Amino acid sequence: MLVWALIIVKLALSAIILGGVVYYFLGIVAAHKLIRKRPAKFSDKNLAISILKPLKGVEEGLEKYLESFYNLDYPKYELIFAVHTANDPATEVVKRLCSRYPKIDARLVVAENPPYANAKVFSLEQMANVAQYNILVITDSDTSVSTDYLNAIATAFQSENVGAVTNLYRGVGANDFWSKLEALGMSTEFMSGVIVAEWLEGMKFTLGPSMAIRKSNLAQIGGFAAMADFLADDFVLGNWVAEKGADVILSTHVINHHATSPGFLQSFKHRLRWNRSTRFSRPSGYIGQGFTYGLSWALFGALILPFPWGLAAFLITLLIRFWLALEVGVRVLADKTVFKNLWLIPIQDLISFASWVGGFLGSEILWRNRRFRIVEGGRFIPVETK
Repeated sequence: MLVWALIIVKLALSAIILGGVVYYFLGIVAAHKLIRKRPAKFSDKNLAISILKPLKGVEEGLEKYLESFYNLDYPKYELIFAVHTANDPATEVVKRLCSRYPKIDARLVVAENPPYANAKVFSLEQMANVAQYNILVITDSDTSVSTDYLNAIATAFQSENVGAVTNLYRGVGANDFWSKLEALGMSTEFMSGVIVAEWLEGMKFTLGPSMAIRKSNLAQIGGFAAMADFLADDFVLGNWVAEKGADVILSTHVINHHATSPGFLQSFKHRLRWNRSTRFSRPSGYIGQGFTYGLSWALFGALILPFPWGLAAFLITLLIRFWLALEVGVRVLADKTVFKNLWLIPIQDLISFASWVGGFLGSEILWRNRRFRIVEGGRFIPVETK
């Protein structure tokens, strides 16, 4: 009986490794197709746009990230920032930037006493209430962009069938080793999954670093208030827009998502929070996510499968994983750090795999110094501490 159990384990592991290799090849093909779809130039500057920026506290580099939105080469846009208290240190950053760029239409909203579990969503609702324009662009505080960012978004909205737009992004690490590792995962692992999903089934979600929506489509899905109890507000926004029949577009214009979680523990907690949110938002998809960890499974195979076949499977999988990282990270995202950090991919993939396993082992997360429990459907509720 033990012999048969071991044979079954080895066959299952071999099948999973093969599935991981197939997924890597799908990512390589999807990357090539996406490159061919990239427009030669952006062509629309007619839409007026409101940019909504929820803020809380001051992470390293915040002023530099926000300043990139004051330097956009676009004729008509406004910047709206939101904090939860007037004494939030982020208000001083916004005031300095507004003083430095007086010609940019910018304002600050104080969204006090948020009644929603997702306080960020309450900030978005308050900003949307004062936004002048029909296109709402939502970006995280740890995002920076190039001068033609809004032009790319406006171009994507040329068709009236488009209800929401989201962007590719490259991970940008700080000086901390663990944030660099997390950024490498963003550029070579997470973005690979995004472009494979876009190729195989079209975009059914948006990505938090940059998502844009028409006010009419926002109203159609119930406004921001409908997302009050959802942790993955970025996923549900795009998902609900797609369910209503509008198109969700993945813009090939690449922005920067800065990894700002210092140290191993903070970085791992960030990964774990994202995984647990995904597990409850997309249960079947989360199980399927296991096949994307081909390199980690191949490492187990090198230890368990007969020599030299286990070692050969690992080395082949490693080479194909490197190929995928170069295609997506370098060719699609123009991330100049990927090539020199290629040797770190096995470490990054193992940590990512561990956080995926951790996603199955609990339902609680720590977010903005508060503890929450995620429940069925992706909603989350505060955990009362005694």
